[in-house]
Amino acid sequence: MMKRLRQGEFLGRLRNRWKVLIHDACMIPLAWLGAYWLRFNMDTIPSIFLDEALDLIPLVMAIHFGTFLFFGVHRGIWRFISLHDIIALIKSVVVGTALVAIAIFFVTRLAFVPRSVFLLHGMLLMALVTTPRLLFRLIKDHHITTSAERKVLVVGAGIAGELLVRDLHRAHPQVYEPIAFVDDDPTKRGKELQGVRVMGDSTSIPMLVSRLSVDLVIIAVPTATAEQMQHIVHWCEKSGAPYRILPKLHEMMSDHISSTDLRKVEIEDLLGRKQVSLDWSGIRESLEGRRILVTGGGGSIGSELCRQVARLSPDQLVILDQSEFNLYTITSELSYKYPELTLVPCLVDVRDREAVFRTVAARAPEVVFHAAAYKHVPMLEDQVRETARNNILGTRNVADAAHEYDVGWFVLISTDKAVNPTSMMGASKRVAEIYCQSLSRHSTTRMITVRFGNVIGSAGSVVPLFQKQIEEGGPITVTHPDVTRYFMSTREACQLILQAATIGAGGEIFVLNMGEPINIAYLARQMIQLSGKEPDRDIRIEYIGLRDGEKLHEELFHDDEQLTDTGYEKILLAKSRSIPIDSVSLTCDALEKCAARFDVAGIERLVRQLVPEYLTPYGPPARTGEEASA
Repeated sequence: MMKRLRQGEFLGRLRNRWKVLIHDACMIPLAWLGAYWLRFNMDTIPSIFLDEALDLIPLVMAIHFGTFLFFGVHRGIWRFISLHDIIALIKSVVVGTALVAIAIFFVTRLAFVPRSVFLLHGMLLMALVTTPRLLFRLIKDHHITTSAERKVLVVGAGIAGELLVRDLHRAHPQVYEPIAFVDDDPTKRGKELQGVRVMGDSTSIPMLVSRLSVDLVIIAVPTATAEQMQHIVHWCEKSGAPYRILPKLHEMMSDHISSTDLRKVEIEDLLGRKQVSLDWSGIRESLEGRRILVTGGGGSIGSELCRQVARLSPDQLVILDQSEFNLYTITSELSYKYPELTLVPCLVDVRDREAVFRTVAARAPEVVFHAAAYKHVPMLEDQVRETARNNILGTRNVADAAHEYDVGWFVLISTDKAVNPTSMMGASKRVAEIYCQSLSRHSTTRMITVRFGNVIGSAGSVVPLFQKQIEEGGPITVTHPDVTRYFMSTREACQLILQAATIGAGGEIFVLNMGEPINIAYLARQMIQLSGKEPDRDIRIEYIGLRDGEKLHEELFHDDEQLTDTGYEKILLAKSRSIPIDSVSLTCDALEKCAARFDVAGIERLVRQLVPEYLTPYGPPARTGEEASA
């Protein structure tokens, strides 16, 4: 049935193209004879000239028909005729007319063919083939609609804004009517795009919304910086009108901008960062056609890594996770989007050493991304044993399996909380970094660590927490008015992870440049405003104090770590102190024994041996063995 449908669509397109060719072919003799009529002052054409003109019509038609086919003018859709189509028509008519003149010169030596006829013929033919197309589009773009149009104010009189207005004009039925532009470029003031005038800058939004009875504001500035977006959103909020935004340039091609791409302004737009230029050809070359394993593949970072990897056409993608639901969710999503991709879901806990080794042996991955980790700082302060088992011993299990079975790359996903840690979560991730670095010196596997800060919207992070609190009417709970955190989107973090993986030789700690840290209180206020409410009036912000293990400000590298440039934007290399693998292995063995007998104090003592900078200024004092066993 699908085959018959495709055949029907092909035949339909073929019939439409032949209609266009027949129309254009009919215009050729009209233009040719019309040129003679104009040449003789719109009077009777002398018979000797008319007879010659009629005799030459087959030759003229054959040449022009050939140039129409060569330049593909029949492939353009009249409904959406553009400058590109007009240029193709001009080329075909100019070339065709020149060939007609040359051919007639060789055939008749231009006997009874006035030279001016060629110029007049070309001009007439151009008018006859373009005018119907333009009229057809004009009629379609200005059709009469019975639907109620909503008045739209467009922010941004650039390429994106112009394409958006064009799309709104030709929509059927026309639901939105663009009535004005605003743009912060003073040189555009008073100019028109697609018949719509630029009437002010962003500060004019409230005034124009009131004066013009605007129903919707659309932000069409896909290249806007975070500061520019904050400025625009501020005035949109002041106007009281609903507002929507077009996606960023990296999310969509500018020539495909459409009203169907509109979405609400999100916190990522206000905290936006300059889009990173990645070496996608190098990334694809490194990962395409390879067997790849992602641990914690159902989590926030792991699932996005799986999505990014799936786009690169790996030979096989093994997704390992201890959560049945998370594993099912990401596997179902990727199976639907990439039906040709070989997906292998593995319900495995990284703490189960035997299961990890069996999985790696059976699937023989060439690249392992280790994203499985416990990460909720305050909760993990009272879950020391499980934190160590998962983040330290689980990492050792996966790294050892990669080493044992000669995996090409092993990439550990780490965190800024591993730098000068004040929490067990951060200290455990620092131990994981140390183990992978130490093992790398004795392994053919390239063991690489990638360290970065908070990911916007990840499970359990501050953004979804604030969203939930706003939905419930508040208050929003912030630990401290001065607390700051580094943020980046999950998409950007995972793309940088892939880039770092392709450039690492083994043993490195790559630090992602997170930009400037964001004040959490400021973030809370922005999210309240995005919800259409007023901070401290509709939604209260409550400061609850720093919790156990939390810092006022996070750090991306230790004072003793030397940062060097990698040649890639936003990826730095941190050179850390080295510890012999035997010493680290013995400590991990001791950790495993302490975990087996639930010796929390012993675990904390061993962690501090490897991470002497581990401090707990906001947490309880270190527990004794008796307190732990009790």
